[in-house]
Amino acid sequence: MGAVTELGRSAAARALGSAAWLRRLAIASLVMNIVIILTGGLVRLTDSGLGCPTWPQCTAGSYTPHPALGVHGAIEFSNRTLTFVLMVVALITWISALLYRKPDGRPDRKLRWLTFGLGFGIPFQGVIGGITVLTHLNPYVVSLHMLDSLVLVALATWLVRLTWPAVARPVSGPARLLSVISFALAWVVVCLGTVVTGSGPHSGDHGATRTGLNPADISHLHATGVYLLVAATVASLIMIRSRAAVLLLVIELGQGVVGFAQYFSNLPIGLVEIHLLGAAGTIALASNLLYSVRLRARASAPELDRSASVSPVGGSPRAAARLGRLSDEVAGLPDVALPMPAADHLASQLPRGAVGGAAAGEHLQRGGDLIGT
Repeated sequence: MGAVTELGRSAAARALGSAAWLRRLAIASLVMNIVIILTGGLVRLTDSGLGCPTWPQCTAGSYTPHPALGVHGAIEFSNRTLTFVLMVVALITWISALLYRKPDGRPDRKLRWLTFGLGFGIPFQGVIGGITVLTHLNPYVVSLHMLDSLVLVALATWLVRLTWPAVARPVSGPARLLSVISFALAWVVVCLGTVVTGSGPHSGDHGATRTGLNPADISHLHATGVYLLVAATVASLIMIRSRAAVLLLVIELGQGVVGFAQYFSNLPIGLVEIHLLGAAGTIALASNLLYSVRLRARASAPELDRSASVSPVGGSPRAAARLGRLSDEVAGLPDVALPMPAADHLASQLPRGAVGGAAAGEHLQRGGDLIGT
């Protein structure tokens, strides 16, 4: 127990638990969760899905591929190995969240649970991958494997926002609803996309089964979902007018171009891989839009009446007038709810002697511009 206490006091532990390190690890987690989607897609597109014909071992009695399995075994084994790299990143990120302390010295439970969820999701994803192999690449299990990875991308995006010096903008009810609708439609689109994949030619192995659905019909249904998503995003852009909405719209339009190009060019591997990257980016940016806004709080009328009726300092008119002017100034300050790691960063970045909402708002805006608030 004393050794653990000593570790917590060490310089290395303090550095790992700093806001700066937690932010770097959050970005690394997001990047790695997207990378493993691309490598998994490469396994499927090169017909290497059964390059290791069993699980958790690669072949009976061996966790490494036999040379007889050739390049397909090497590709599948490399993708499995990358899972362990992702687990290491997740573990270090969780430890960083455990060591992190808010400015008041208290731990941040939200960060702890979020990083734990990210770490837990990775072995769960590995189990689904194993079931995929054991069911000989059942297309619906393959779809579930992809969707689990996208859930981790959404969670990692949330972690990045919590650790970045940017805040959720208070918006009206309709604007907040549009961000939710865009997020939900993004998931509908990627779910339909996995069904399209399960009905198409890239099965992961020459002997793998397909869904039996008509690929053209499912592709048209998928395209309809894309049209609805673009419409919702345009409406969000009009209502919210944020960089987050612009970024989401840009990647949607790019995905549309790539999607049509691959459909009419018989699904070349390169375009399909780019489309996979776009799918991960769509979920990340739809999540970013969702997390970049929050419902604007409203003060109730009784509270306003009660505060207006209070006259401090024994009812002195002069004191009441001064308090009124002060209240007006406070009411004009930005309404922010800063994530705690971002609060550390903001405190270190504010100019010496800067006081008030203008200076803080300027630095928050700089941070928000980086990730699209």
